[in-house]
Amino acid sequence: MSKIITNINSKLILPLLLLISIIAPAQANDLDNGIYELNRGEFNAAIEQFRPLLSEGYAPAQYQMAIMHQRGYGVPKDGMKALELFQLAAAQNYPDAQFELSLIYTDGKLVKKDLKKAFELTQKAANKDLASAQFNLAVMYANGAGVKQDDFKASRWYKVAANQNYVLAQYNLALLYSEGKGVEKSIEMSYVWNTIASWNGYPNAETSRILDERAMHKGASYNKIEVSIEKATKIYQNIREQQDLKAKMDEKQSFY
Repeated sequence: MSKIITNINSKLILPLLLLISIIAPAQANDLDNGIYELNRGEFNAAIEQFRPLLSEGYAPAQYQMAIMHQRGYGVPKDGMKALELFQLAAAQNYPDAQFELSLIYTDGKLVKKDLKKAFELTQKAANKDLASAQFNLAVMYANGAGVKQDDFKASRWYKVAANQNYVLAQYNLALLYSEGKGVEKSIEMSYVWNTIASWNGYPNAETSRILDERAMHKGASYNKIEVSIEKATKIYQNIREQQDLKAKMDEKQSFY
């Protein structure tokens, strides 16, 4: 059986293009324009769009400029400046900034390592529906990092993130079902979530799915495998429908 992913994830999903909450139309337009320029590598043009928003203390722009300073996009790479901007945006309860700040406290290079603070920030971002934060929160519960170890809570947060189509959460959730950690042991549900993660292109999940299928062949009929595939299909279709609905709602809110 494959090994569960137990490290805090900071690399899998770190998009420049963020989802926009309900904001003023003028700010949304400037932000959209800035992100457009940023994504095509026109960093100076992006900065010109973000600059007036920074003077207004606008959290999404603070977050984007923090990313630019963090990575050296159009400006000298400056971790402390990025930290300052992440802190400003996080203080306004901006989830992407809270999540990035949690990674900084976990890493302990720019600030003193503080896993309890990292957990608190991760939890805030997770509660605002940020899938990457939900996954990391599950990992922190699983590892007992900054919080008391709790397999049940880990499984719940993996499931929340998995239902947002976060592939590492789907893979880890499958492994929890395989091992019976925080959930009732079920090779069938392990197979279901490994199947979904493999559909999302995660190679380790495909390997685990094959192992699950072999185990099911030994103790179950072929019909049980078919039922599990049907269940995976239904869950995956629901996940995609929810993603499409959310994207349409975000687009509508951004327009208005």
